[in-house]
Amino acid sequence: MSNPQPKATKVLPISGFPEYLPSERIVEQRFLDVIRETFELHGFSSVETRSIEPVDRLLGKGGDADKEIYGLSRLAGDDEDARWGLHFDMTVPFARYVLENAGKLSFPFRRYQIQKAWRGERPQEGRYREFTQADIDVVDVGDLSPHFEAEMPLVIADVFSKFPVGEFVIQVNDRKIPNGFYQGIGITDVIGTLRIVDKLDKVGPEKVKAMLLEAGATDEQADQCLRLAEIRSTDLGFVEQVRALGVEHPLLEEGLESLSNVIRTGMAHAPGKLVADLRIARGLDYYTGTVYETQFVGHESWGSFCSGGRYDALASDGRTTYPGVGISIGVTRILGLLIGRGLVTSSRSTPAAVLVALKDDESRDDAVAIATALRRRRIACEVAPSAAKFGKQIRYAERRGIPYVWFPGAGESGDEVKDIRSGAQLPASADTWTPPAEDLVPAVTRTDHR
Repeated sequence: MSNPQPKATKVLPISGFPEYLPSERIVEQRFLDVIRETFELHGFSSVETRSIEPVDRLLGKGGDADKEIYGLSRLAGDDEDARWGLHFDMTVPFARYVLENAGKLSFPFRRYQIQKAWRGERPQEGRYREFTQADIDVVDVGDLSPHFEAEMPLVIADVFSKFPVGEFVIQVNDRKIPNGFYQGIGITDVIGTLRIVDKLDKVGPEKVKAMLLEAGATDEQADQCLRLAEIRSTDLGFVEQVRALGVEHPLLEEGLESLSNVIRTGMAHAPGKLVADLRIARGLDYYTGTVYETQFVGHESWGSFCSGGRYDALASDGRTTYPGVGISIGVTRILGLLIGRGLVTSSRSTPAAVLVALKDDESRDDAVAIATALRRRRIACEVAPSAAKFGKQIRYAERRGIPYVWFPGAGESGDEVKDIRSGAQLPASADTWTPPAEDLVPAVTRTDHR
């Protein structure tokens, strides 16, 4: 009796967990290289934290985190609720890291962190269940100088000026402004009001007003909240626009002064990149001062892909508090939109700049020696997989975007290398030949597709 054939199973993707093709992965790696190099140029040190945190700590750190956390349990474990959860951002684990290592760190501590995070939300374009974030934070002991709040967007402006992503704008607000304003007009549920106003971009002013009224605001209070959220300026003009609304509160004045310092610094060192936008609220509870969101000009419907803010009480052991300010780049979110819309591309799908051709199978050792010599001089290359006809080997290189094919012993005086784009073929030595700088590594460029 013959054995039954195994039943075929169809492999299906899991939504919200992106996987890139090789050419797309090159784009991601180039972005990560730029981010890492720029963060280090600004003096930030790298750390990496564990993937899990106690669920009660994750639940206690603001926003709708309880709806987003992936809990962990052993398959063979008991039926108790999960004790640990995958972190949904980098800020909460970083605050815990600071508390655990405070005696070993030098303050103010400047750190960057590039890691995966997880959120149990509905996947859609630009939003994922597993994603990479790139964060920077500065924390200090007891008190944090406000000039760090002005520094954060300068670092981000430096990062994105090096990306082929087009124009962008960093929108900045200070939570003290709406906090003081809401208290000045008699609203007591400040956090609830902030969360409602934070939905302006998603649902529009009419629905936001209806939600404010339902939450207990008067018609005049709701209108005042919307008037404040309408204020936006690329200079210090927002200060007088707020004061023209006739609301007074000490916290409001403190926020206006703080935001003025940030915008003034941006005008001096990143002109045109920072804008005071008083609708920016950020939904997480732990923000206490400056908050940031970043958008691509012309693609505002994508929402923010880089955000953060100041927090004063997130890291505290009951005796000492470590206030901080940070900002996070949603790397996967950006790439999902840019790659998905065909707005960026890689010049090839492999790091290799050279394919070393094979005359026959017996010449493989010689080809490997050439490849080794090139690699010693940091020229990425590979040896042809088989000694097929040269035309087939050239087509192999073309399919991968490899610009050069190396032919051992092809010339009267030795080896020759061919630029398969132009057809030019010249004598070359593996000890001295170098391709032009633009061919040495894959290039990531912006396309004009809309």
